[in-house]
Amino acid sequence: MNTQVTPGPLNDATKAFPTVLWNDSSDLDELSQSISFGAVGATCNPQIAYTTLNKHRDVWGDRIRTIAENNPNWDESAIGWQAVKDMSVEAAKLLEPAFRESNGRNGRLSVQTDPRLHRSAEALVAQAEEFHNLADNIVVKIPATKTGIEAIEEATKRGISINVTVSFSVPQAVAAATAIERGLDARKAAGHDVSTMGPVVTIMVGRLDDWLKYVVARDQLFLDYSALEWAGIAATKKAYEIFQERGFTSRLLVAAFRNPYQWAEFQGADMVISPPFKWQKLVNDSDYVVEERMSRPVDPHYIEQLRRIPDFNRAYDEDGLSIDEFASFGPSARTLRGFLESDNDLDVLVRDIILTAP
Repeated sequence: MNTQVTPGPLNDATKAFPTVLWNDSSDLDELSQSISFGAVGATCNPQIAYTTLNKHRDVWGDRIRTIAENNPNWDESAIGWQAVKDMSVEAAKLLEPAFRESNGRNGRLSVQTDPRLHRSAEALVAQAEEFHNLADNIVVKIPATKTGIEAIEEATKRGISINVTVSFSVPQAVAAATAIERGLDARKAAGHDVSTMGPVVTIMVGRLDDWLKYVVARDQLFLDYSALEWAGIAATKKAYEIFQERGFTSRLLVAAFRNPYQWAEFQGADMVISPPFKWQKLVNDSDYVVEERMSRPVDPHYIEQLRRIPDFNRAYDEDGLSIDEFASFGPSARTLRGFLESDNDLDVLVRDIILTAP
């Protein structure tokens, strides 16, 4: 695997700003190339994990059959999740140098809790502990729902670094960061060192944009459609201001890219940007000249246009959503359903592999 430095805007940005690059996949080939672009971490989710295993059936077919043979009483779900864990451990090894160099702030490999556990904080914390113990540099993804916020605080208290996911709004990001602070404070009060923990709070910028585009079409709203490319960016910049003002330990992380602004507009911030590899390739092959843009506000015209959409206000205003509404907010419900479907897809993939002769 090539881990030599690949020149381009991505490496220029990592040298110029505290803004760091993570890869939005634990695919070993993509991650290795992303590291050459300057990446110091990786995120993943059930859809990405399924896609990676399915894409590399030539490798994972035999490995999944071996897992099944060694565990004859396991069902398809247990076999598939073991493959995901194996893939995660291997990807985490690639990030160990960055983990050691940053004292745990970077060099993290994200593993997402099973979305089928989303209604039980106790189950989420138990699985978070399991994933935390896979490798020193694992960060565990838990959704920003009411149940998830409870699990996030408890898992943090137990020394688990969290990557908050299924998060699309300022209210979710602030509530999650506040829960992490409570967990860190409780852990410090119990005499534990938290200096090597590396929590991040994700805003899935593109998925907020996707939802608002759906709402505008559904409700037949007439507005400047170019503003719809800026909703996730606006919410993230608003959340970043709050994080800086309140001195949260957690960094913001942006994921779910839909346009190149979702990389360029955050340069200069002390945050994580985690684009899929295809977006990294697009940016790094371009002639874009890196510049600081985080301090530049979103065009007021776009904010004015977006304010005409009630669900944008719910995502943008700190009090726009109550914690009880986090799970039912449009992009949250849509994303949770998608993750649950990917769990089913993984079961089918495993079934196809183990019931087919090699």
